[in-house]
Amino acid sequence: MRPPSHPPELRDFDLPGVAPSRQKRSRETTLALLRAGAEMLRTRSLAELSIEALCTEVGATVGAFYSRFESKETYFNALMALAARDGEQRLDAIRRPSGDASLDQLCPIIVGGIIAWMRSHEGVLRAALQHDDTRPDKWTPFKALAQATTARATPLLLPAMGKGRKAAKTRTIAFGFQIVLGTLVNAILNDPGPLQLSSKEMETRLAGCLLLLLKAEL
Repeated sequence: MRPPSHPPELRDFDLPGVAPSRQKRSRETTLALLRAGAEMLRTRSLAELSIEALCTEVGATVGAFYSRFESKETYFNALMALAARDGEQRLDAIRRPSGDASLDQLCPIIVGGIIAWMRSHEGVLRAALQHDDTRPDKWTPFKALAQATTARATPLLLPAMGKGRKAAKTRTIAFGFQIVLGTLVNAILNDPGPLQLSSKEMETRLAGCLLLLLKAEL
């Protein structure tokens, strides 16, 4: 899940609820609004995100915002869709590094990729988790993405766990990802410490936890 990270391209704005535009400048404004909002959500909640402040940040009018997004809710849906789309693209790019890759090699790669995606969309993910209290359906794309991550990683990890007991090993892999993703969601939402999402140690320790759990199954 760690291809070169890049911002959404102009072609990516075929999003539900977002008014399409054939003009490059108009699409660039849409891109600027989405980028700015994602960045602003790193330091404030969705409720604190002001449309006026957002438009001031990119030099757009409030009217320009509402000509693209029907509402703040529609705008946030677009932010979540772009984050989920980026996660799907990263999943599609996962490749086994070599035919004889060990668990010691694979766990840091996979966990590092998950964390890289979460860091890229930290504000949007936090807002989605907080928003989940009132609109539980809005977290569904990320739940599906978490399930897809486990499904994609399982055939990468199983060969490194040897032959036999496939069902038990698959179950252990799924539980390992529940631990990894649960820890990361807690870090995004509550930041209880001692490690933050931005910490390199978070990456190495979570990869180590997954590795020890999988080795214990062996």
